[in-house]
Formats: sequence, C-alpha cells, structure tokens
Amino acid sequence: MKAIRFDDLTLGYDRHPAVHHLAGELPAGSLTAVVGPNGAGKSTLLKGIAGALTPLAGRIVIPPDEIRRIAYLPQVMDIDRSFPISVYDLVAMGLWSTSGLFGGIGRSERSRVADAIAAVGLMGFERRAIGTLSGGQMQRALFARLLLQDAAIILLDEPFTAIDTKTTSDLLDIVARWHSEERTVVAVLHDLDVVRRVFPQTLLMAREPVAWGATAKVLTAENLLRARQLVEANDPHALVCERV
Repeated sequence: MKAIRFDDLTLGYDRHPAVHHLAGELPAGSLTAVVGPNGAGKSTLLKGIAGALTPLAGRIVIPPDEIRRIAYLPQVMDIDRSFPISVYDLVAMGLWSTSGLFGGIGRSERSRVADAIAAVGLMGFERRAIGTLSGGQMQRALFARLLLQDAAIILLDEPFTAIDTKTTSDLLDIVARWHSEERTVVAVLHDLDVVRRVFPQTLLMAREPVAWGATAKVLTAENLLRARQLVEANDPHALVCERV
C-alpha cells in the first residue's frame, strides 16, 4: 500500500492555485526531497499532506491507519519562540498523541523524553526556555519532539535552513534513522548538495510537477532551468484551471 497518493491535486489560497495538477505516489518508507524555486508551492504541498489545507481540486489519499500518524515540522519562522516554555516541555509535547493534551507523564514517559533529548544532543538544556536557544538548538529540540511522536509519515519544511553544519549533520543522521525504520519522510529543501547526497527520490516543483523520481535524473540543469522559468512566468492572479 502506498503511503501518500496525489490524484490531480490542486492546492491554493482563495481559489488561486499554488500547486496544481500533481499526480503520483509516495511509496511507504520512501525518503523524498521536495525542491524548486521560491514560490514553487513546496510548503503548500506539505500543508496539504498534513491536513492543514483543503484541496481546491483533486485529492490526497493516505491510508486510514496512517492519517493520525503524521508529524509535521513547519518552518522555524512559523514557530513562536516567545512562548514561555522549557525545552523539556516542548519535547514532551510529542507525547500528546498518546497521552492527550492533559494526560499525565509517568516514569516511562519521562524516560522517553530524556532519551529523545539525549538523542539530539541537548542534555543539560532541559530547563532552558526555548527563547534562549540558538537556531540550531531549537531545531534539535523540535526533532526530539518528532522522535516522541513516533509517526509513520514525517513532513519537514526547510529543516536545515540557517543552522550550523554540525547540527545539520546530526539531524540528517536522524532522518537516515527514520528511513531505515521504513517511515515515510518528505522534506522541503534548498541545499541541492544535501539532496543529492542523502535523498534518493526528489520531486522538483514549479507550482506543477517538473520532474519526479530518482534524484540524479531529476536534478539536471535542464529541469532546474525549466522550473525557474515556470515560476517566473506564473500569474499569481490566475484562478484554478480545469482539465479539459
């Protein structure tokens, strides 16, 4: 069974498409990068998979037993770091799917939180307020929260932007671990060197699919030029188009 299927999918805002005519499948356990120029609809696609955005046309099909097992990490700029919460409490939020919003955290859960914090290299930071963390430290804490969610489908929106090389390397190790555990991972990325080195599958977008498949065959100079041309030629005021 496929983890995610797109049936002539169109996503957008106020009837203006940001992603349109996307059709294809992400096999369960796949590791896929989503790339493209700014304005290509990459983040919009992740919001659609996460259920935060209703399709304007077409549909996203996810097996019923996995719909509730989706973990979504938005861009760090979308996270309010002024909220007065500690690293420990932020990470522990990953247990909500099993313990509930007001569920208690027992010894077993506390051990899982501690293990997740250790796995991302934040031991000793448990009581630090998230507003005091560097960008890399914050991203480590968010990955620890993802570890606790134990999701079948993991969506990452620009997870390595503006963080240091060591943090990126450590978090890529976690991504590789998820892949080895046969979880489905979809990541929006800008660093094509990382994509080529780590991600076996790539979807190149320009509001519509330009190329999708093995990374080496997708990230050609011709495809990248075509993606840029399509985005530059896009009419931001265009309405949803219909298939003839």
